[in-house]
Amino acid sequence: MRITDSEVKALKLKANDIRQTIIRMLAAAGSGHTAGPLGMADIFAALYGHILKHNPKNPDWPERDRLFLSNGHIAPVRYAAMAHAGYFPVEECLTLRKFGSRLQGHPERERLPGLESTSGPLGSGISQAAGYAYAARMDGKDFRVYVATSDGEHDEGNSWEGAMFAAAKKLGNLTQIVDRNFIQIDGNTEDVMPLEPFGDKYRAFGWHVIDIDGNDIRQFVSACEEAKTVTDKPTLIHAITVPGKGIKSIEHDYLWHGKPPSKEEAVVFLQELSLAREELLKTK
Repeated sequence: MRITDSEVKALKLKANDIRQTIIRMLAAAGSGHTAGPLGMADIFAALYGHILKHNPKNPDWPERDRLFLSNGHIAPVRYAAMAHAGYFPVEECLTLRKFGSRLQGHPERERLPGLESTSGPLGSGISQAAGYAYAARMDGKDFRVYVATSDGEHDEGNSWEGAMFAAAKKLGNLTQIVDRNFIQIDGNTEDVMPLEPFGDKYRAFGWHVIDIDGNDIRQFVSACEEAKTVTDKPTLIHAITVPGKGIKSIEHDYLWHGKPPSKEEAVVFLQELSLAREELLKTK
């Protein structure tokens, strides 16, 4: 189904709202990851606003699509997207990483309705999602299983074990979205542990691979629709994203992988995002 221009604009505005919430929650927490969440805001806006079959008022709806978050450190973008989708009040985002909060530094399944797994140990998400997709097919269920991963976590061997299993079982109901932003906590991925040719590796493992600009909402929606037509193998959406997207001074800077903005920096960042939102509102 083709996405309309007005729908794309609405999702871009939602992504901006999500980015602003991410900055506010990280500044309030005084800790957390900035670059990855900002880079994935467009994808999560599209997931919760257009792609996923879900119901915020009934998070455990049996027929919902399942979304696993393997790279749990980008939890702020998922929390912000869920809040703006109506799962809980946006104001609750300011409790990120506080004692007793439902919004911990990594998602905890039993703490917050709407989460499918507890994540933190990198590299586990593909196996978790593949197992769930395999069970869903055995049970004759027609919902889709999505898993968001990072490029850096592919340094972990169990990522590739999960990839092999998914291909071997021909899990056409599984879509992986990899955040290919080329950074991890110690530097550029290609300096720390080279991953290229990333997409070709997945093709060799038996996956259907779609290369996209991960900050282009129209491309992402099209890739998700294409994935639904592939029934004999899992799909990888190889999403090239800009870490720190929306804040020019920190884009592509690996030092912001695990660094939150100070309260003073947050004011400047929010001004930049607010101006971007005003410009977006002027577009047709």
